[in-house]
Amino acid sequence: MNGLILTSLALPLLGFILIFLSDSYEKRIARISFWCTHAMGLSLVGLLLTWASAGFPSHEYAWFTLYETSDYRFPILFYLDKIGAVYLFSVWAIFSIIVKYCRVYLHREAGYQRFFMTIFSFVFGLNIVILSGSIDILFAGWEIVGISSFLLIAFYRHRVQPVRNALRAYTIYRFCDLGLLLGAWLSHLLFHESQRFSQLAELFSNPALPPAGYAALLLVSALILIAAMGKSAQFPFCFWLPRAMEGPTPSSAIFYGALSVHLGVFLLLRTLPIWSYYYLPRFMVFIIGLLTVIVASVSEKTQSNIKGQIAYASITQVGFMFMELALGLESLVLVHFFGNAFLRCYQLLVSPSIVVHLLRVESATDADFNINKSPLFRFLPESLRHTVPEVLQNSLYVFSLQEGQLEMLVRAVLWSPLKRLGSSINRMSSTDKVLYSLAGFALVEVLLLTFGFDQSYVALPLSALMVLISLGAFSEKHSPYKVWHAIGASSLLAGLAICFLNPEAWADVLLFASGIVPAWILGIIVLSKLLENDVFADRPFTYRAFAETQPTLSILLFVSFLGLVGFPISPAFLGEDLLLSHASNFGPWFALPLTITFVINGIAAARVFLRLCMGRPTELRDSQQ
Repeated sequence: MNGLILTSLALPLLGFILIFLSDSYEKRIARISFWCTHAMGLSLVGLLLTWASAGFPSHEYAWFTLYETSDYRFPILFYLDKIGAVYLFSVWAIFSIIVKYCRVYLHREAGYQRFFMTIFSFVFGLNIVILSGSIDILFAGWEIVGISSFLLIAFYRHRVQPVRNALRAYTIYRFCDLGLLLGAWLSHLLFHESQRFSQLAELFSNPALPPAGYAALLLVSALILIAAMGKSAQFPFCFWLPRAMEGPTPSSAIFYGALSVHLGVFLLLRTLPIWSYYYLPRFMVFIIGLLTVIVASVSEKTQSNIKGQIAYASITQVGFMFMELALGLESLVLVHFFGNAFLRCYQLLVSPSIVVHLLRVESATDADFNINKSPLFRFLPESLRHTVPEVLQNSLYVFSLQEGQLEMLVRAVLWSPLKRLGSSINRMSSTDKVLYSLAGFALVEVLLLTFGFDQSYVALPLSALMVLISLGAFSEKHSPYKVWHAIGASSLLAGLAICFLNPEAWADVLLFASGIVPAWILGIIVLSKLLENDVFADRPFTYRAFAETQPTLSILLFVSFLGLVGFPISPAFLGEDLLLSHASNFGPWFALPLTITFVINGIAAARVFLRLCMGRPTELRDSQQ
């Protein structure tokens, strides 16, 4: 069984590598995807049959320990139970359908190779999430899925709107990472070596003896819920999922109709013993699901495109799953997920055919054509707009068109204050920044000498400076170099602050820096090459389409971006976990500014990459003339 688990994980990665190394010849890419998909299917079916013949046990497999010190271990753990089995089978079945469909659907598409690479990386990340044995491994797969979504939403990179929507979705993903990172850190702090998914149920088995206090469990439950809300587009993050439909229809089917949108539900299922231990977190999950059902079902009625309607229908069903989880109906949730995933996948795949059919019907009739009277739509109930009193109809209609103003609300609460603060920092001169920083450190030193505090308190001004530099990168709109330098500097300040908290952590800080510094230097070199003959020096954040005009340098910039954000291909990924581990042991307060810095840096780097590498080359040539 252990060998089949590793094979199921390795085959999507193998498919990604083979497609990356091959040329852009469609038949060769289609052949690779065909054989890798079928091999993965055989592996998964063999795994599930072996698991079933053993009596459906909860199976844990510790492959090896990636990194270990006296007080820290990062084991590579995999875990299979009935929840993972249902998700694994759904992933393989839907992925197989999408691959077969896309081999013809994307014929002669310019990004044919790029599309198949991305969906294979998505399935690789999804399998890691499903088979993860701890929240640390789950986070690695979570990041891979997020980057794959980011790339596929911006698949049609010649148009501005898909690129903007990709950044919007990635921004929500990074905010989810705030909850998941802090949740992982807090689980280490509370449960120590018992944060494995296989041990959670046993850890919470005694109702009279909780493993942590009420406030601590409530906080970790809220953090897990934040991560699940963002990933599954639940209230108040409902707005990003319909905009993610800018990608190709097959990617919308596998990501936002069938699989990716249900990862929040999977996270809640995996962490069920934590957040279901008390009634208040259950009530929070139920209310989030209920609000999502109300907003999404109403907004669906006013969508002008069929993919938007399906997106909101999927969000609504996930909201029902949240409510079912809150009521303790875990088996029903698995059945509900299975049905909703296949239904939404089917609806999205046939949506172009339905639109074409209706256009043909409209062109063939001489009378006025009403889509709601078409035979295809006779099964739909009367619009909710006509079931309320007349005085509320217009208000309800406007509310639905504006999707409850949720996007404006999230922007006003989360991002606008950060941007204003970052803009204020950027407006300061370099001299003022240096003087204020020196004055802050001098004040801390005076306090340390006066009151005899430990030198670890130097981490306080360092953490404040680290966050302020990240906010400056977040709000920088003129120089890509400044963004890259700010991200690198804030990351190194995080490592320096940890050294003041725990002087013995220098080896772990060096491991973290070994991922950040090469990515930082690579990014600066690539930026200098890309912008050395820049004709848009007065408009530095214009879309420049370097992904087509300078593809090799664009790939290197993307690798630099992944290294700076701590993607699982870089030592910085393990380093982030190490820094949070030291924070939990020596300065728990430091976990919040550290996580905020990681999240903001990721958004700032993603914006630079999109602005420089996306766009339409012909428009650039025209503007030069």
